[in-house]
Amino acid sequence: MAVIEAPKSILLVGYGAVGMAYTLILERGGAEVTVVARSNFDAVTEHGLDIYSEKYGEHLGWRPHRVVPCVPDACDRAYDYAIITTKAIPELVNTSASIVLAPLFNKTYTSRFPQPVYVNMQNGLDVERDLYETLEARGLRPRVVGTAVYIGTKTGGKNVLIHSHFDRMSLGMYRYDDYTTAMNTPEEDAILSDLASLLVRGGSTAITVPDIQRVKFTKNFWNVAFSSMSALSRFPLTALFRSRTSDDSSAPPSVKQAALLESHTIPTVRALLMELVALGHAIGWPDDLEKGVSAQFVENTIENTAALHQKPGNGLVASMLVDVLEGRPIEVEAIFGSVVRLARKYGVETPRLDMLYGILLVVQNQMLRKTEGSL
Repeated sequence: MAVIEAPKSILLVGYGAVGMAYTLILERGGAEVTVVARSNFDAVTEHGLDIYSEKYGEHLGWRPHRVVPCVPDACDRAYDYAIITTKAIPELVNTSASIVLAPLFNKTYTSRFPQPVYVNMQNGLDVERDLYETLEARGLRPRVVGTAVYIGTKTGGKNVLIHSHFDRMSLGMYRYDDYTTAMNTPEEDAILSDLASLLVRGGSTAITVPDIQRVKFTKNFWNVAFSSMSALSRFPLTALFRSRTSDDSSAPPSVKQAALLESHTIPTVRALLMELVALGHAIGWPDDLEKGVSAQFVENTIENTAALHQKPGNGLVASMLVDVLEGRPIEVEAIFGSVVRLARKYGVETPRLDMLYGILLVVQNQMLRKTEGSL
């Protein structure tokens, strides 16, 4: 008689756009997902989730296996995976994975249930560090998965998900202060393949990698270049990638001036990203497109972004721009500060990155002041 395997039990914390999308994917893949919806609990429990996805279709009033308002309310069972999808903003304690997930590694929980594998889906570099350190300090064996998530999604309200046609994730084991190990153990392969299989069965694309630190570093190219551009200019990227200028002398001034974007702004972005290439080589990654950090990443990042944003009114807006316009703190430390600190550690000069980070610190300070005023 065939043995029927029990569904994987997953805890997911953070029911924003990314959390909503991956809850749907994981449930489609056969998992039972307990969602912690901290800020939108009332809306999603009363009305369910309204999903409008080019890929997965329209689902009105959709509900996952279970929704709770806080992590302590979820600590009544064991989980195979505990996933955090909130933004990593260390200036705000309540976004730290080690704080948000703390009920899972206190003695009350660990005396009753085994530890899950922790999966960090936050943007930025080294966002897994504080969780890893906290688990070690508690005498628990850290099993932490890092991810690089590529997805086109946004919320249209507290219980509304708008999703495009794509979602893709690279996932690998986080290794503390180890950036160059490029081989998994059999246990690590099993952890990663089980989770990837769930995502694939749910209709997504998932790739397991032995060097997630490098993969996240290259994914961060886009954020460093273009999240910063949008946040500081306060315009979407269609403002940068204007159509080629006309030679017509009667063309309006904005069309004529746009030539400077191509001759000055884009080369400045290219030079900024080349600083990251130099840092990658100093860390120890080879000049290789598949297994290292190549200058071709720079051209690919610029060309792929241009292809998406040369169409006016495409509706795509960097999340960092949305945060700034709505007066919310931004992921400046996870995306920029982490890279600046790596550059100092490895003795690489990054003047353009340093300038961006310095200016974004001013923006962040004002966003934090707005948050304090609302408390």
